[in-house]
Amino acid sequence: MKQKKLSKAIEKAILIAQGNEITEHFVYDKLSRAIRDPHNKRVLKRIAKEELEHYHFWKAFTNQDVPPSRWTIWKYYLIVKIFGITFGIKLMERGEERAQNTYDKISKHIPSAQQIAEDEEEHEKALIALIDEERMQYIGSMVLGLNDALVELTGALAGLTLALQNTRLIAMAGFITGIAASLSMGASEYLSTKSEEGTQEPFKACLYTGSAYVLTVLFLIFPYLIFTNYFVCLAVMLANAVIIILIFTFYLSVTKDTPFSKRFFEMAGISLGIAALTFGIGFLVRMAFNIDI
Repeated sequence: MKQKKLSKAIEKAILIAQGNEITEHFVYDKLSRAIRDPHNKRVLKRIAKEELEHYHFWKAFTNQDVPPSRWTIWKYYLIVKIFGITFGIKLMERGEERAQNTYDKISKHIPSAQQIAEDEEEHEKALIALIDEERMQYIGSMVLGLNDALVELTGALAGLTLALQNTRLIAMAGFITGIAASLSMGASEYLSTKSEEGTQEPFKACLYTGSAYVLTVLFLIFPYLIFTNYFVCLAVMLANAVIIILIFTFYLSVTKDTPFSKRFFEMAGISLGIAALTFGIGFLVRMAFNIDI
């Protein structure tokens, strides 16, 4: 059927939508070929097929071929490899939400376009919900290890900073404390998971908890191995704690569709508050025992 002539502005908007669809087709197709899990592979192939169909829907109005964005394809491919498929895909879908204004603009001239956009969003969310990723099953264990490490180590390092005033001693004490605590947390998570009748494997839950704890410990203590001024080390350590909270809160907000701001300020407030409290305790201990190192 012959299409009515579109204005330049609408044609440009359709070309943008067309480019988004073909780019996402190649993203999902590339991910489907890189993932081993047969179930997730099938889901991604289905989404890729739908994106290609939507591309041809838009092409019927423009009669033009639009190349995909190679940068976007590789960007999301790398994000998925680093942070997982659930995070990568949901982050990409967030970008699609911002394109809703484009679809609204087009639908004023092509009514069927809005229905295509709504069907696409609903169907893709249903397909994404089918994706089974192991790390998402153990996200609670990761949160446990990370939260505990942030609260305990920021507090311990802040207290040790004023009590010892020696960056190497602080790093050594923090590392020993952190490793011991990570083993304790991992063992506790193992026993806790084993006592529950769930789908999680106790050893994997232990591994995710312990790994999150150890990585957090290493990131927090490394300023004490680089700088010699212990107050500079303390400031960088606290900044690192905020960075960890920022990244992980954003990760959770994307993968779990939870509010970002509330959780970020809550975690940051607890960690920094305890750090300030133990810093004061370190000062009192140093004065009470007349320690001079």
